[in-house]
Amino acid sequence: MTNSPLLTLLGPTASGKTALAAELAVRLDAEIISADSRQVYRGMDLGTGKDLSDYNVRGHQVPYHLIDIADAGYRYNVFEYQRDFLRAYEEICARGRLPLLCGGTGMYLESILKGYRLLPVPENPELRNRLANKTLEELTEILRRYKTLHNSTDVDTAKRAIRAIEIEEYYRTQAPEERSFPKLESLIIGVDIDRELRREKITRRLRQRLDEGMVEEVRHLIYNGVPPEDLIYYGLEYKYLTLHVIGQLSYDEMFRQLETAIHQFAKRQMTWFRGMERRGFTIHWVDARLPMEEKIAFVVDKLKSITNFASS
Repeated sequence: MTNSPLLTLLGPTASGKTALAAELAVRLDAEIISADSRQVYRGMDLGTGKDLSDYNVRGHQVPYHLIDIADAGYRYNVFEYQRDFLRAYEEICARGRLPLLCGGTGMYLESILKGYRLLPVPENPELRNRLANKTLEELTEILRRYKTLHNSTDVDTAKRAIRAIEIEEYYRTQAPEERSFPKLESLIIGVDIDRELRREKITRRLRQRLDEGMVEEVRHLIYNGVPPEDLIYYGLEYKYLTLHVIGQLSYDEMFRQLETAIHQFAKRQMTWFRGMERRGFTIHWVDARLPMEEKIAFVVDKLKSITNFASS
């Protein structure tokens, strides 16, 4: 296992982290490894905010990994993410390039940066039956009783909450075998965006993606055989757009509820990142409002101050 330097760029939704990561990749001869729990799915493009055009920087196509690697409807998990991250990381290091981990899914980021040893968690039918009739609020309260990694930032449907509880219960009752996972040293850069600016960008981006065909994207996924309940499982855009498409929400209701949910999600992301700092991670925050060149200079300056980056 090559233990090469790792650069990590994190931030909440609409903070501009992908565009910054792509610019950095060009300057630093890096390849991007996505840390987004929804962008792994093929055909789920507008709703997950892939913004693949950001990876083309002045004619340079930036290589990216762990985007479009699973079929819509599949339930990708953290164990699989660790496995796929390591494969991409080793391949990038073998090419002599810098791995750049970029995303906003706190669970995925922390599973890599802290080197958690995880095992695949089987379904627990008995537990699922016991939880089946509970509300999302009741499930969230149950989940709060657990203190380990999988207390997720984006459990916004009952099915996702039940799965999170299932994972927690498995790790509570099982003695997991030790599974090798490397301890990776990483410089962590966080994109800090003012709350009001973040809210403004979220609303503007939501309107833009709806204009670009986000509702039609969901209709296409359902037409091609993805059950509505599977799309609702993914939460956020896919939950509310699907409820609109199947007639349970009007367009205006969908927009209002989805806008509120995304604002709440961004707030939870920042709560997770601040929690990472309390858990011992050093995050160097860069102001999202700075011009791109100043943000790049900030990151490059931090890189130069770290011995293993400066010598690599």
